[in-house]
Amino acid sequence: MAKNKSSYVCQHCGAHFGKWAGQCTDCGEWNSLVEAPNVSMPHHNKGTAKPNASRSTSRSTAAPAGNYSGTHSAVMPLNAVSVTLDTRLPTGISEFDRVLGGGLVAGSVVLIGGDPGIGKSTILLQTATNMARADSLAGSALYVTGEESLAQVAMRAKRLDLPADRLRVLAETNVETICAALTQEQPAIAIIDSIQTIYTDAINSAPGGVSQIRESAAILTRYAKQTGTALFLVGHVTKEGTLAGPRVLEHMVDTVLYFEGQSDSRFRMIRAVKNRFGAVNELGIFGMTDMGLKEVANPSAIFLSRYDKPVAGSVVMVSREGTRPLLVEVQALVDDSQGQPRRMALGLDFQRLSMLLAVMHRHGGIHTSGQDVYVNVVGGVKVIETGSDLAVLLACASSIKEMPLPSSLAVFGEVGLSGEIRPVPNGQERLKEAMKHGFKHAIIPKANAPAKDAPQFKGINVIAVERLDDAIESAFEL
Repeated sequence: MAKNKSSYVCQHCGAHFGKWAGQCTDCGEWNSLVEAPNVSMPHHNKGTAKPNASRSTSRSTAAPAGNYSGTHSAVMPLNAVSVTLDTRLPTGISEFDRVLGGGLVAGSVVLIGGDPGIGKSTILLQTATNMARADSLAGSALYVTGEESLAQVAMRAKRLDLPADRLRVLAETNVETICAALTQEQPAIAIIDSIQTIYTDAINSAPGGVSQIRESAAILTRYAKQTGTALFLVGHVTKEGTLAGPRVLEHMVDTVLYFEGQSDSRFRMIRAVKNRFGAVNELGIFGMTDMGLKEVANPSAIFLSRYDKPVAGSVVMVSREGTRPLLVEVQALVDDSQGQPRRMALGLDFQRLSMLLAVMHRHGGIHTSGQDVYVNVVGGVKVIETGSDLAVLLACASSIKEMPLPSSLAVFGEVGLSGEIRPVPNGQERLKEAMKHGFKHAIIPKANAPAKDAPQFKGINVIAVERLDDAIESAFEL
């Protein structure tokens, strides 16, 4: 027997509790439990209810009518499964295709999140109008808006001068009604803006709650998989910058994209943090204009500052984002502290910065114990790979010594706790990117050094190092 009573749902993992608690015992998050009234809970449940059981019960009642409802599958050997190459659907925006792994895959579900006003609806409206006019899709695209009226969507398309004659639109928030419209239209691509506004009749709670988001996304995902419709879901983000709703939402979808950068900046970056059909951490660079988001033809150039003369505390690093190398400038400012020394990192891992400063003290002979250290990656890009270690330490050393490094120097390499310079993936591709932009010197790990007689690297002075002290000494001798 079951009875209706108020329960508390974790906004992070979706676990159910019979009473409020300060911490979710399933995922460990604090202050994440929110009351969800009228949730059916078994009498025997003293603590948490199993999320899987809740989902299976809701799904069985929430499945909308249609020919995409669940079917029985037969058990078979893995080698008997027929495999076909993924058919990619181009979005008409090459940088967006890059982030997606080469284009949309039929039946895939893509979740895209970002701060308000950063361009989520803009780029999806551009994508929808492009794909609606594609001859291969025969105008098969549907834009479903739950936050704006159809007049607002039309005004945005007119302002961006988009060809909206073939794009089909729908203003709806009920997932059953949306699925019925999708069944009738049978689009190759559908956009749901946003998943936080969608609700299902099977759950008696307000839109935006954990249960509503989870079940609505499950219904839409099941529809996409069984009909082959490529689906975009727009997601809100929390004040911490993560996608709002239960973490299970990110596990349901095939691809998760995040907008990076500030909403007041003229550049936008989209990073793939999960992609079942392409490279993770792939980065797409866009410029925000009056006519919408435009692709940046030479991404490395926008992150490089051009000075009249070299300045202390600045080093150019060759990063690798997804499948391509990218030149970014790392700036450091080290100054005497007026109290408790501060450490601040923008675009880098703060904890790793503290570790690197300790390594520089022990193995490089440069200490920062009584000084404030500020490190910034120019342009708002986030660098999450360890290949930035050497550039960060050289920028800090340059600021401490008040000695500028050559503007023609590019750096990459991982720094270990014992002061060794460790290799990073795709070292030669990084060197080629530095050469393409006119850099004459490169300090790199010895394990990444090309052969001395390699003709493609004759235009650059490659300095291969094994230890941090050797790298610092070589940098200030140039």
